Amino acid sequence: MAADPFVLAGREYRSRLIVGTGKYRSFEETRRAVEASGAEIVTVAVRRVNITDPGKENLLDYLPPERYTILPNTAGCHTVEEAVRTCRLAREAGVGTLVKLEVIGDEKTLFPDVPATIEAAKILLREGFQVLPYVTDDPVACKRLEELGCPAVMPLAAPIGSGLGIRNPWNLRIIVEQSRVPVIVDAGVGTASHAAEALELGCDAVLMNTAIAGAQDPLTMAEAMRLAVEAGRKAFLAGRIPQKLYATASSPLTGLIR
Repeated sequence: MAADPFVLAGREYRSRLIVGTGKYRSFEETRRAVEASGAEIVTVAVRRVNITDPGKENLLDYLPPERYTILPNTAGCHTVEEAVRTCRLAREAGVGTLVKLEVIGDEKTLFPDVPATIEAAKILLREGFQVLPYVTDDPVACKRLEELGCPAVMPLAAPIGSGLGIRNPWNLRIIVEQSRVPVIVDAGVGTASHAAEALELGCDAVLMNTAIAGAQDPLTMAEAMRLAVEAGRKAFLAGRIPQKLYATASSPLTGLIR
C-alpha cells in the first residue's frame, strides 16, 4: 500500500481510513481503537471532546499530534457563525488549519445544510483554513465546494450513525468521476463491507466513528475496518469484471475433449 499513498491537502498517508473519537468509554479505549484501525488521521468534535483545555483530561495526551493528524470538526453546529467560530477556536488552540466542516440543517436526519456549508466554507477558505466539507451525496454541491478550493469533498453514505451503508452508489460514482480532489465517504457506514464498497467505487478514503465505537467489540471492529478499506482499494485498482445478466463459463471453451 506504500506505493499507493492517500494524498490529502498536500500530505501523504498510508491509511485510507479516517476515524472519529467520540462515543468511546474512555480516552484509553479511543487510543486502542485508533491503533487497531491503523488510521493516521483522527477527527475530533471540538465542542464535545476536550482538546483545548490543558487543565482537564485531554484527548491529545492519548493521541499526540506528532503521531496523528488531528482533524477538528464542527459537529453540533447549526449555523455558519457557530461553525466558523469553532474552527477558529481549534486554530487558536494550536491544532492547525485542516478542519472538517459540518453545518447541520435537520436535527432528525442530521443532514447538512448545504447552502450554509458552502457559505461557511467560503469564509474559512478566505481565512486560510483547509476545509473538508461534510455534504450530501449531491454531485452539484460537491463540485461547487471543490471549485471554491476545498482540498477534498466528504459526501455522506447515509445519515450519521445510521449504519445503513451506501444508499446511492450511483451518485457517489458521479462524484468520483467528476472530482479532481479526494472523495471521502463520511457518515452512515455500519460494517466492514460498507467500507470496502466505498473504496471499490473509487472513493479515496472513508471516515467513520459510530461503526467502530458502537460495536460490541470496538477493537476487533477497528481492525476489520482497516482490512476492509485495504481490500476495497486493492479491488478498485485490480479492476473488477463486468456485471452481466447471463453466465459465462469459468473454464475455456476451446480444446474440449469430445
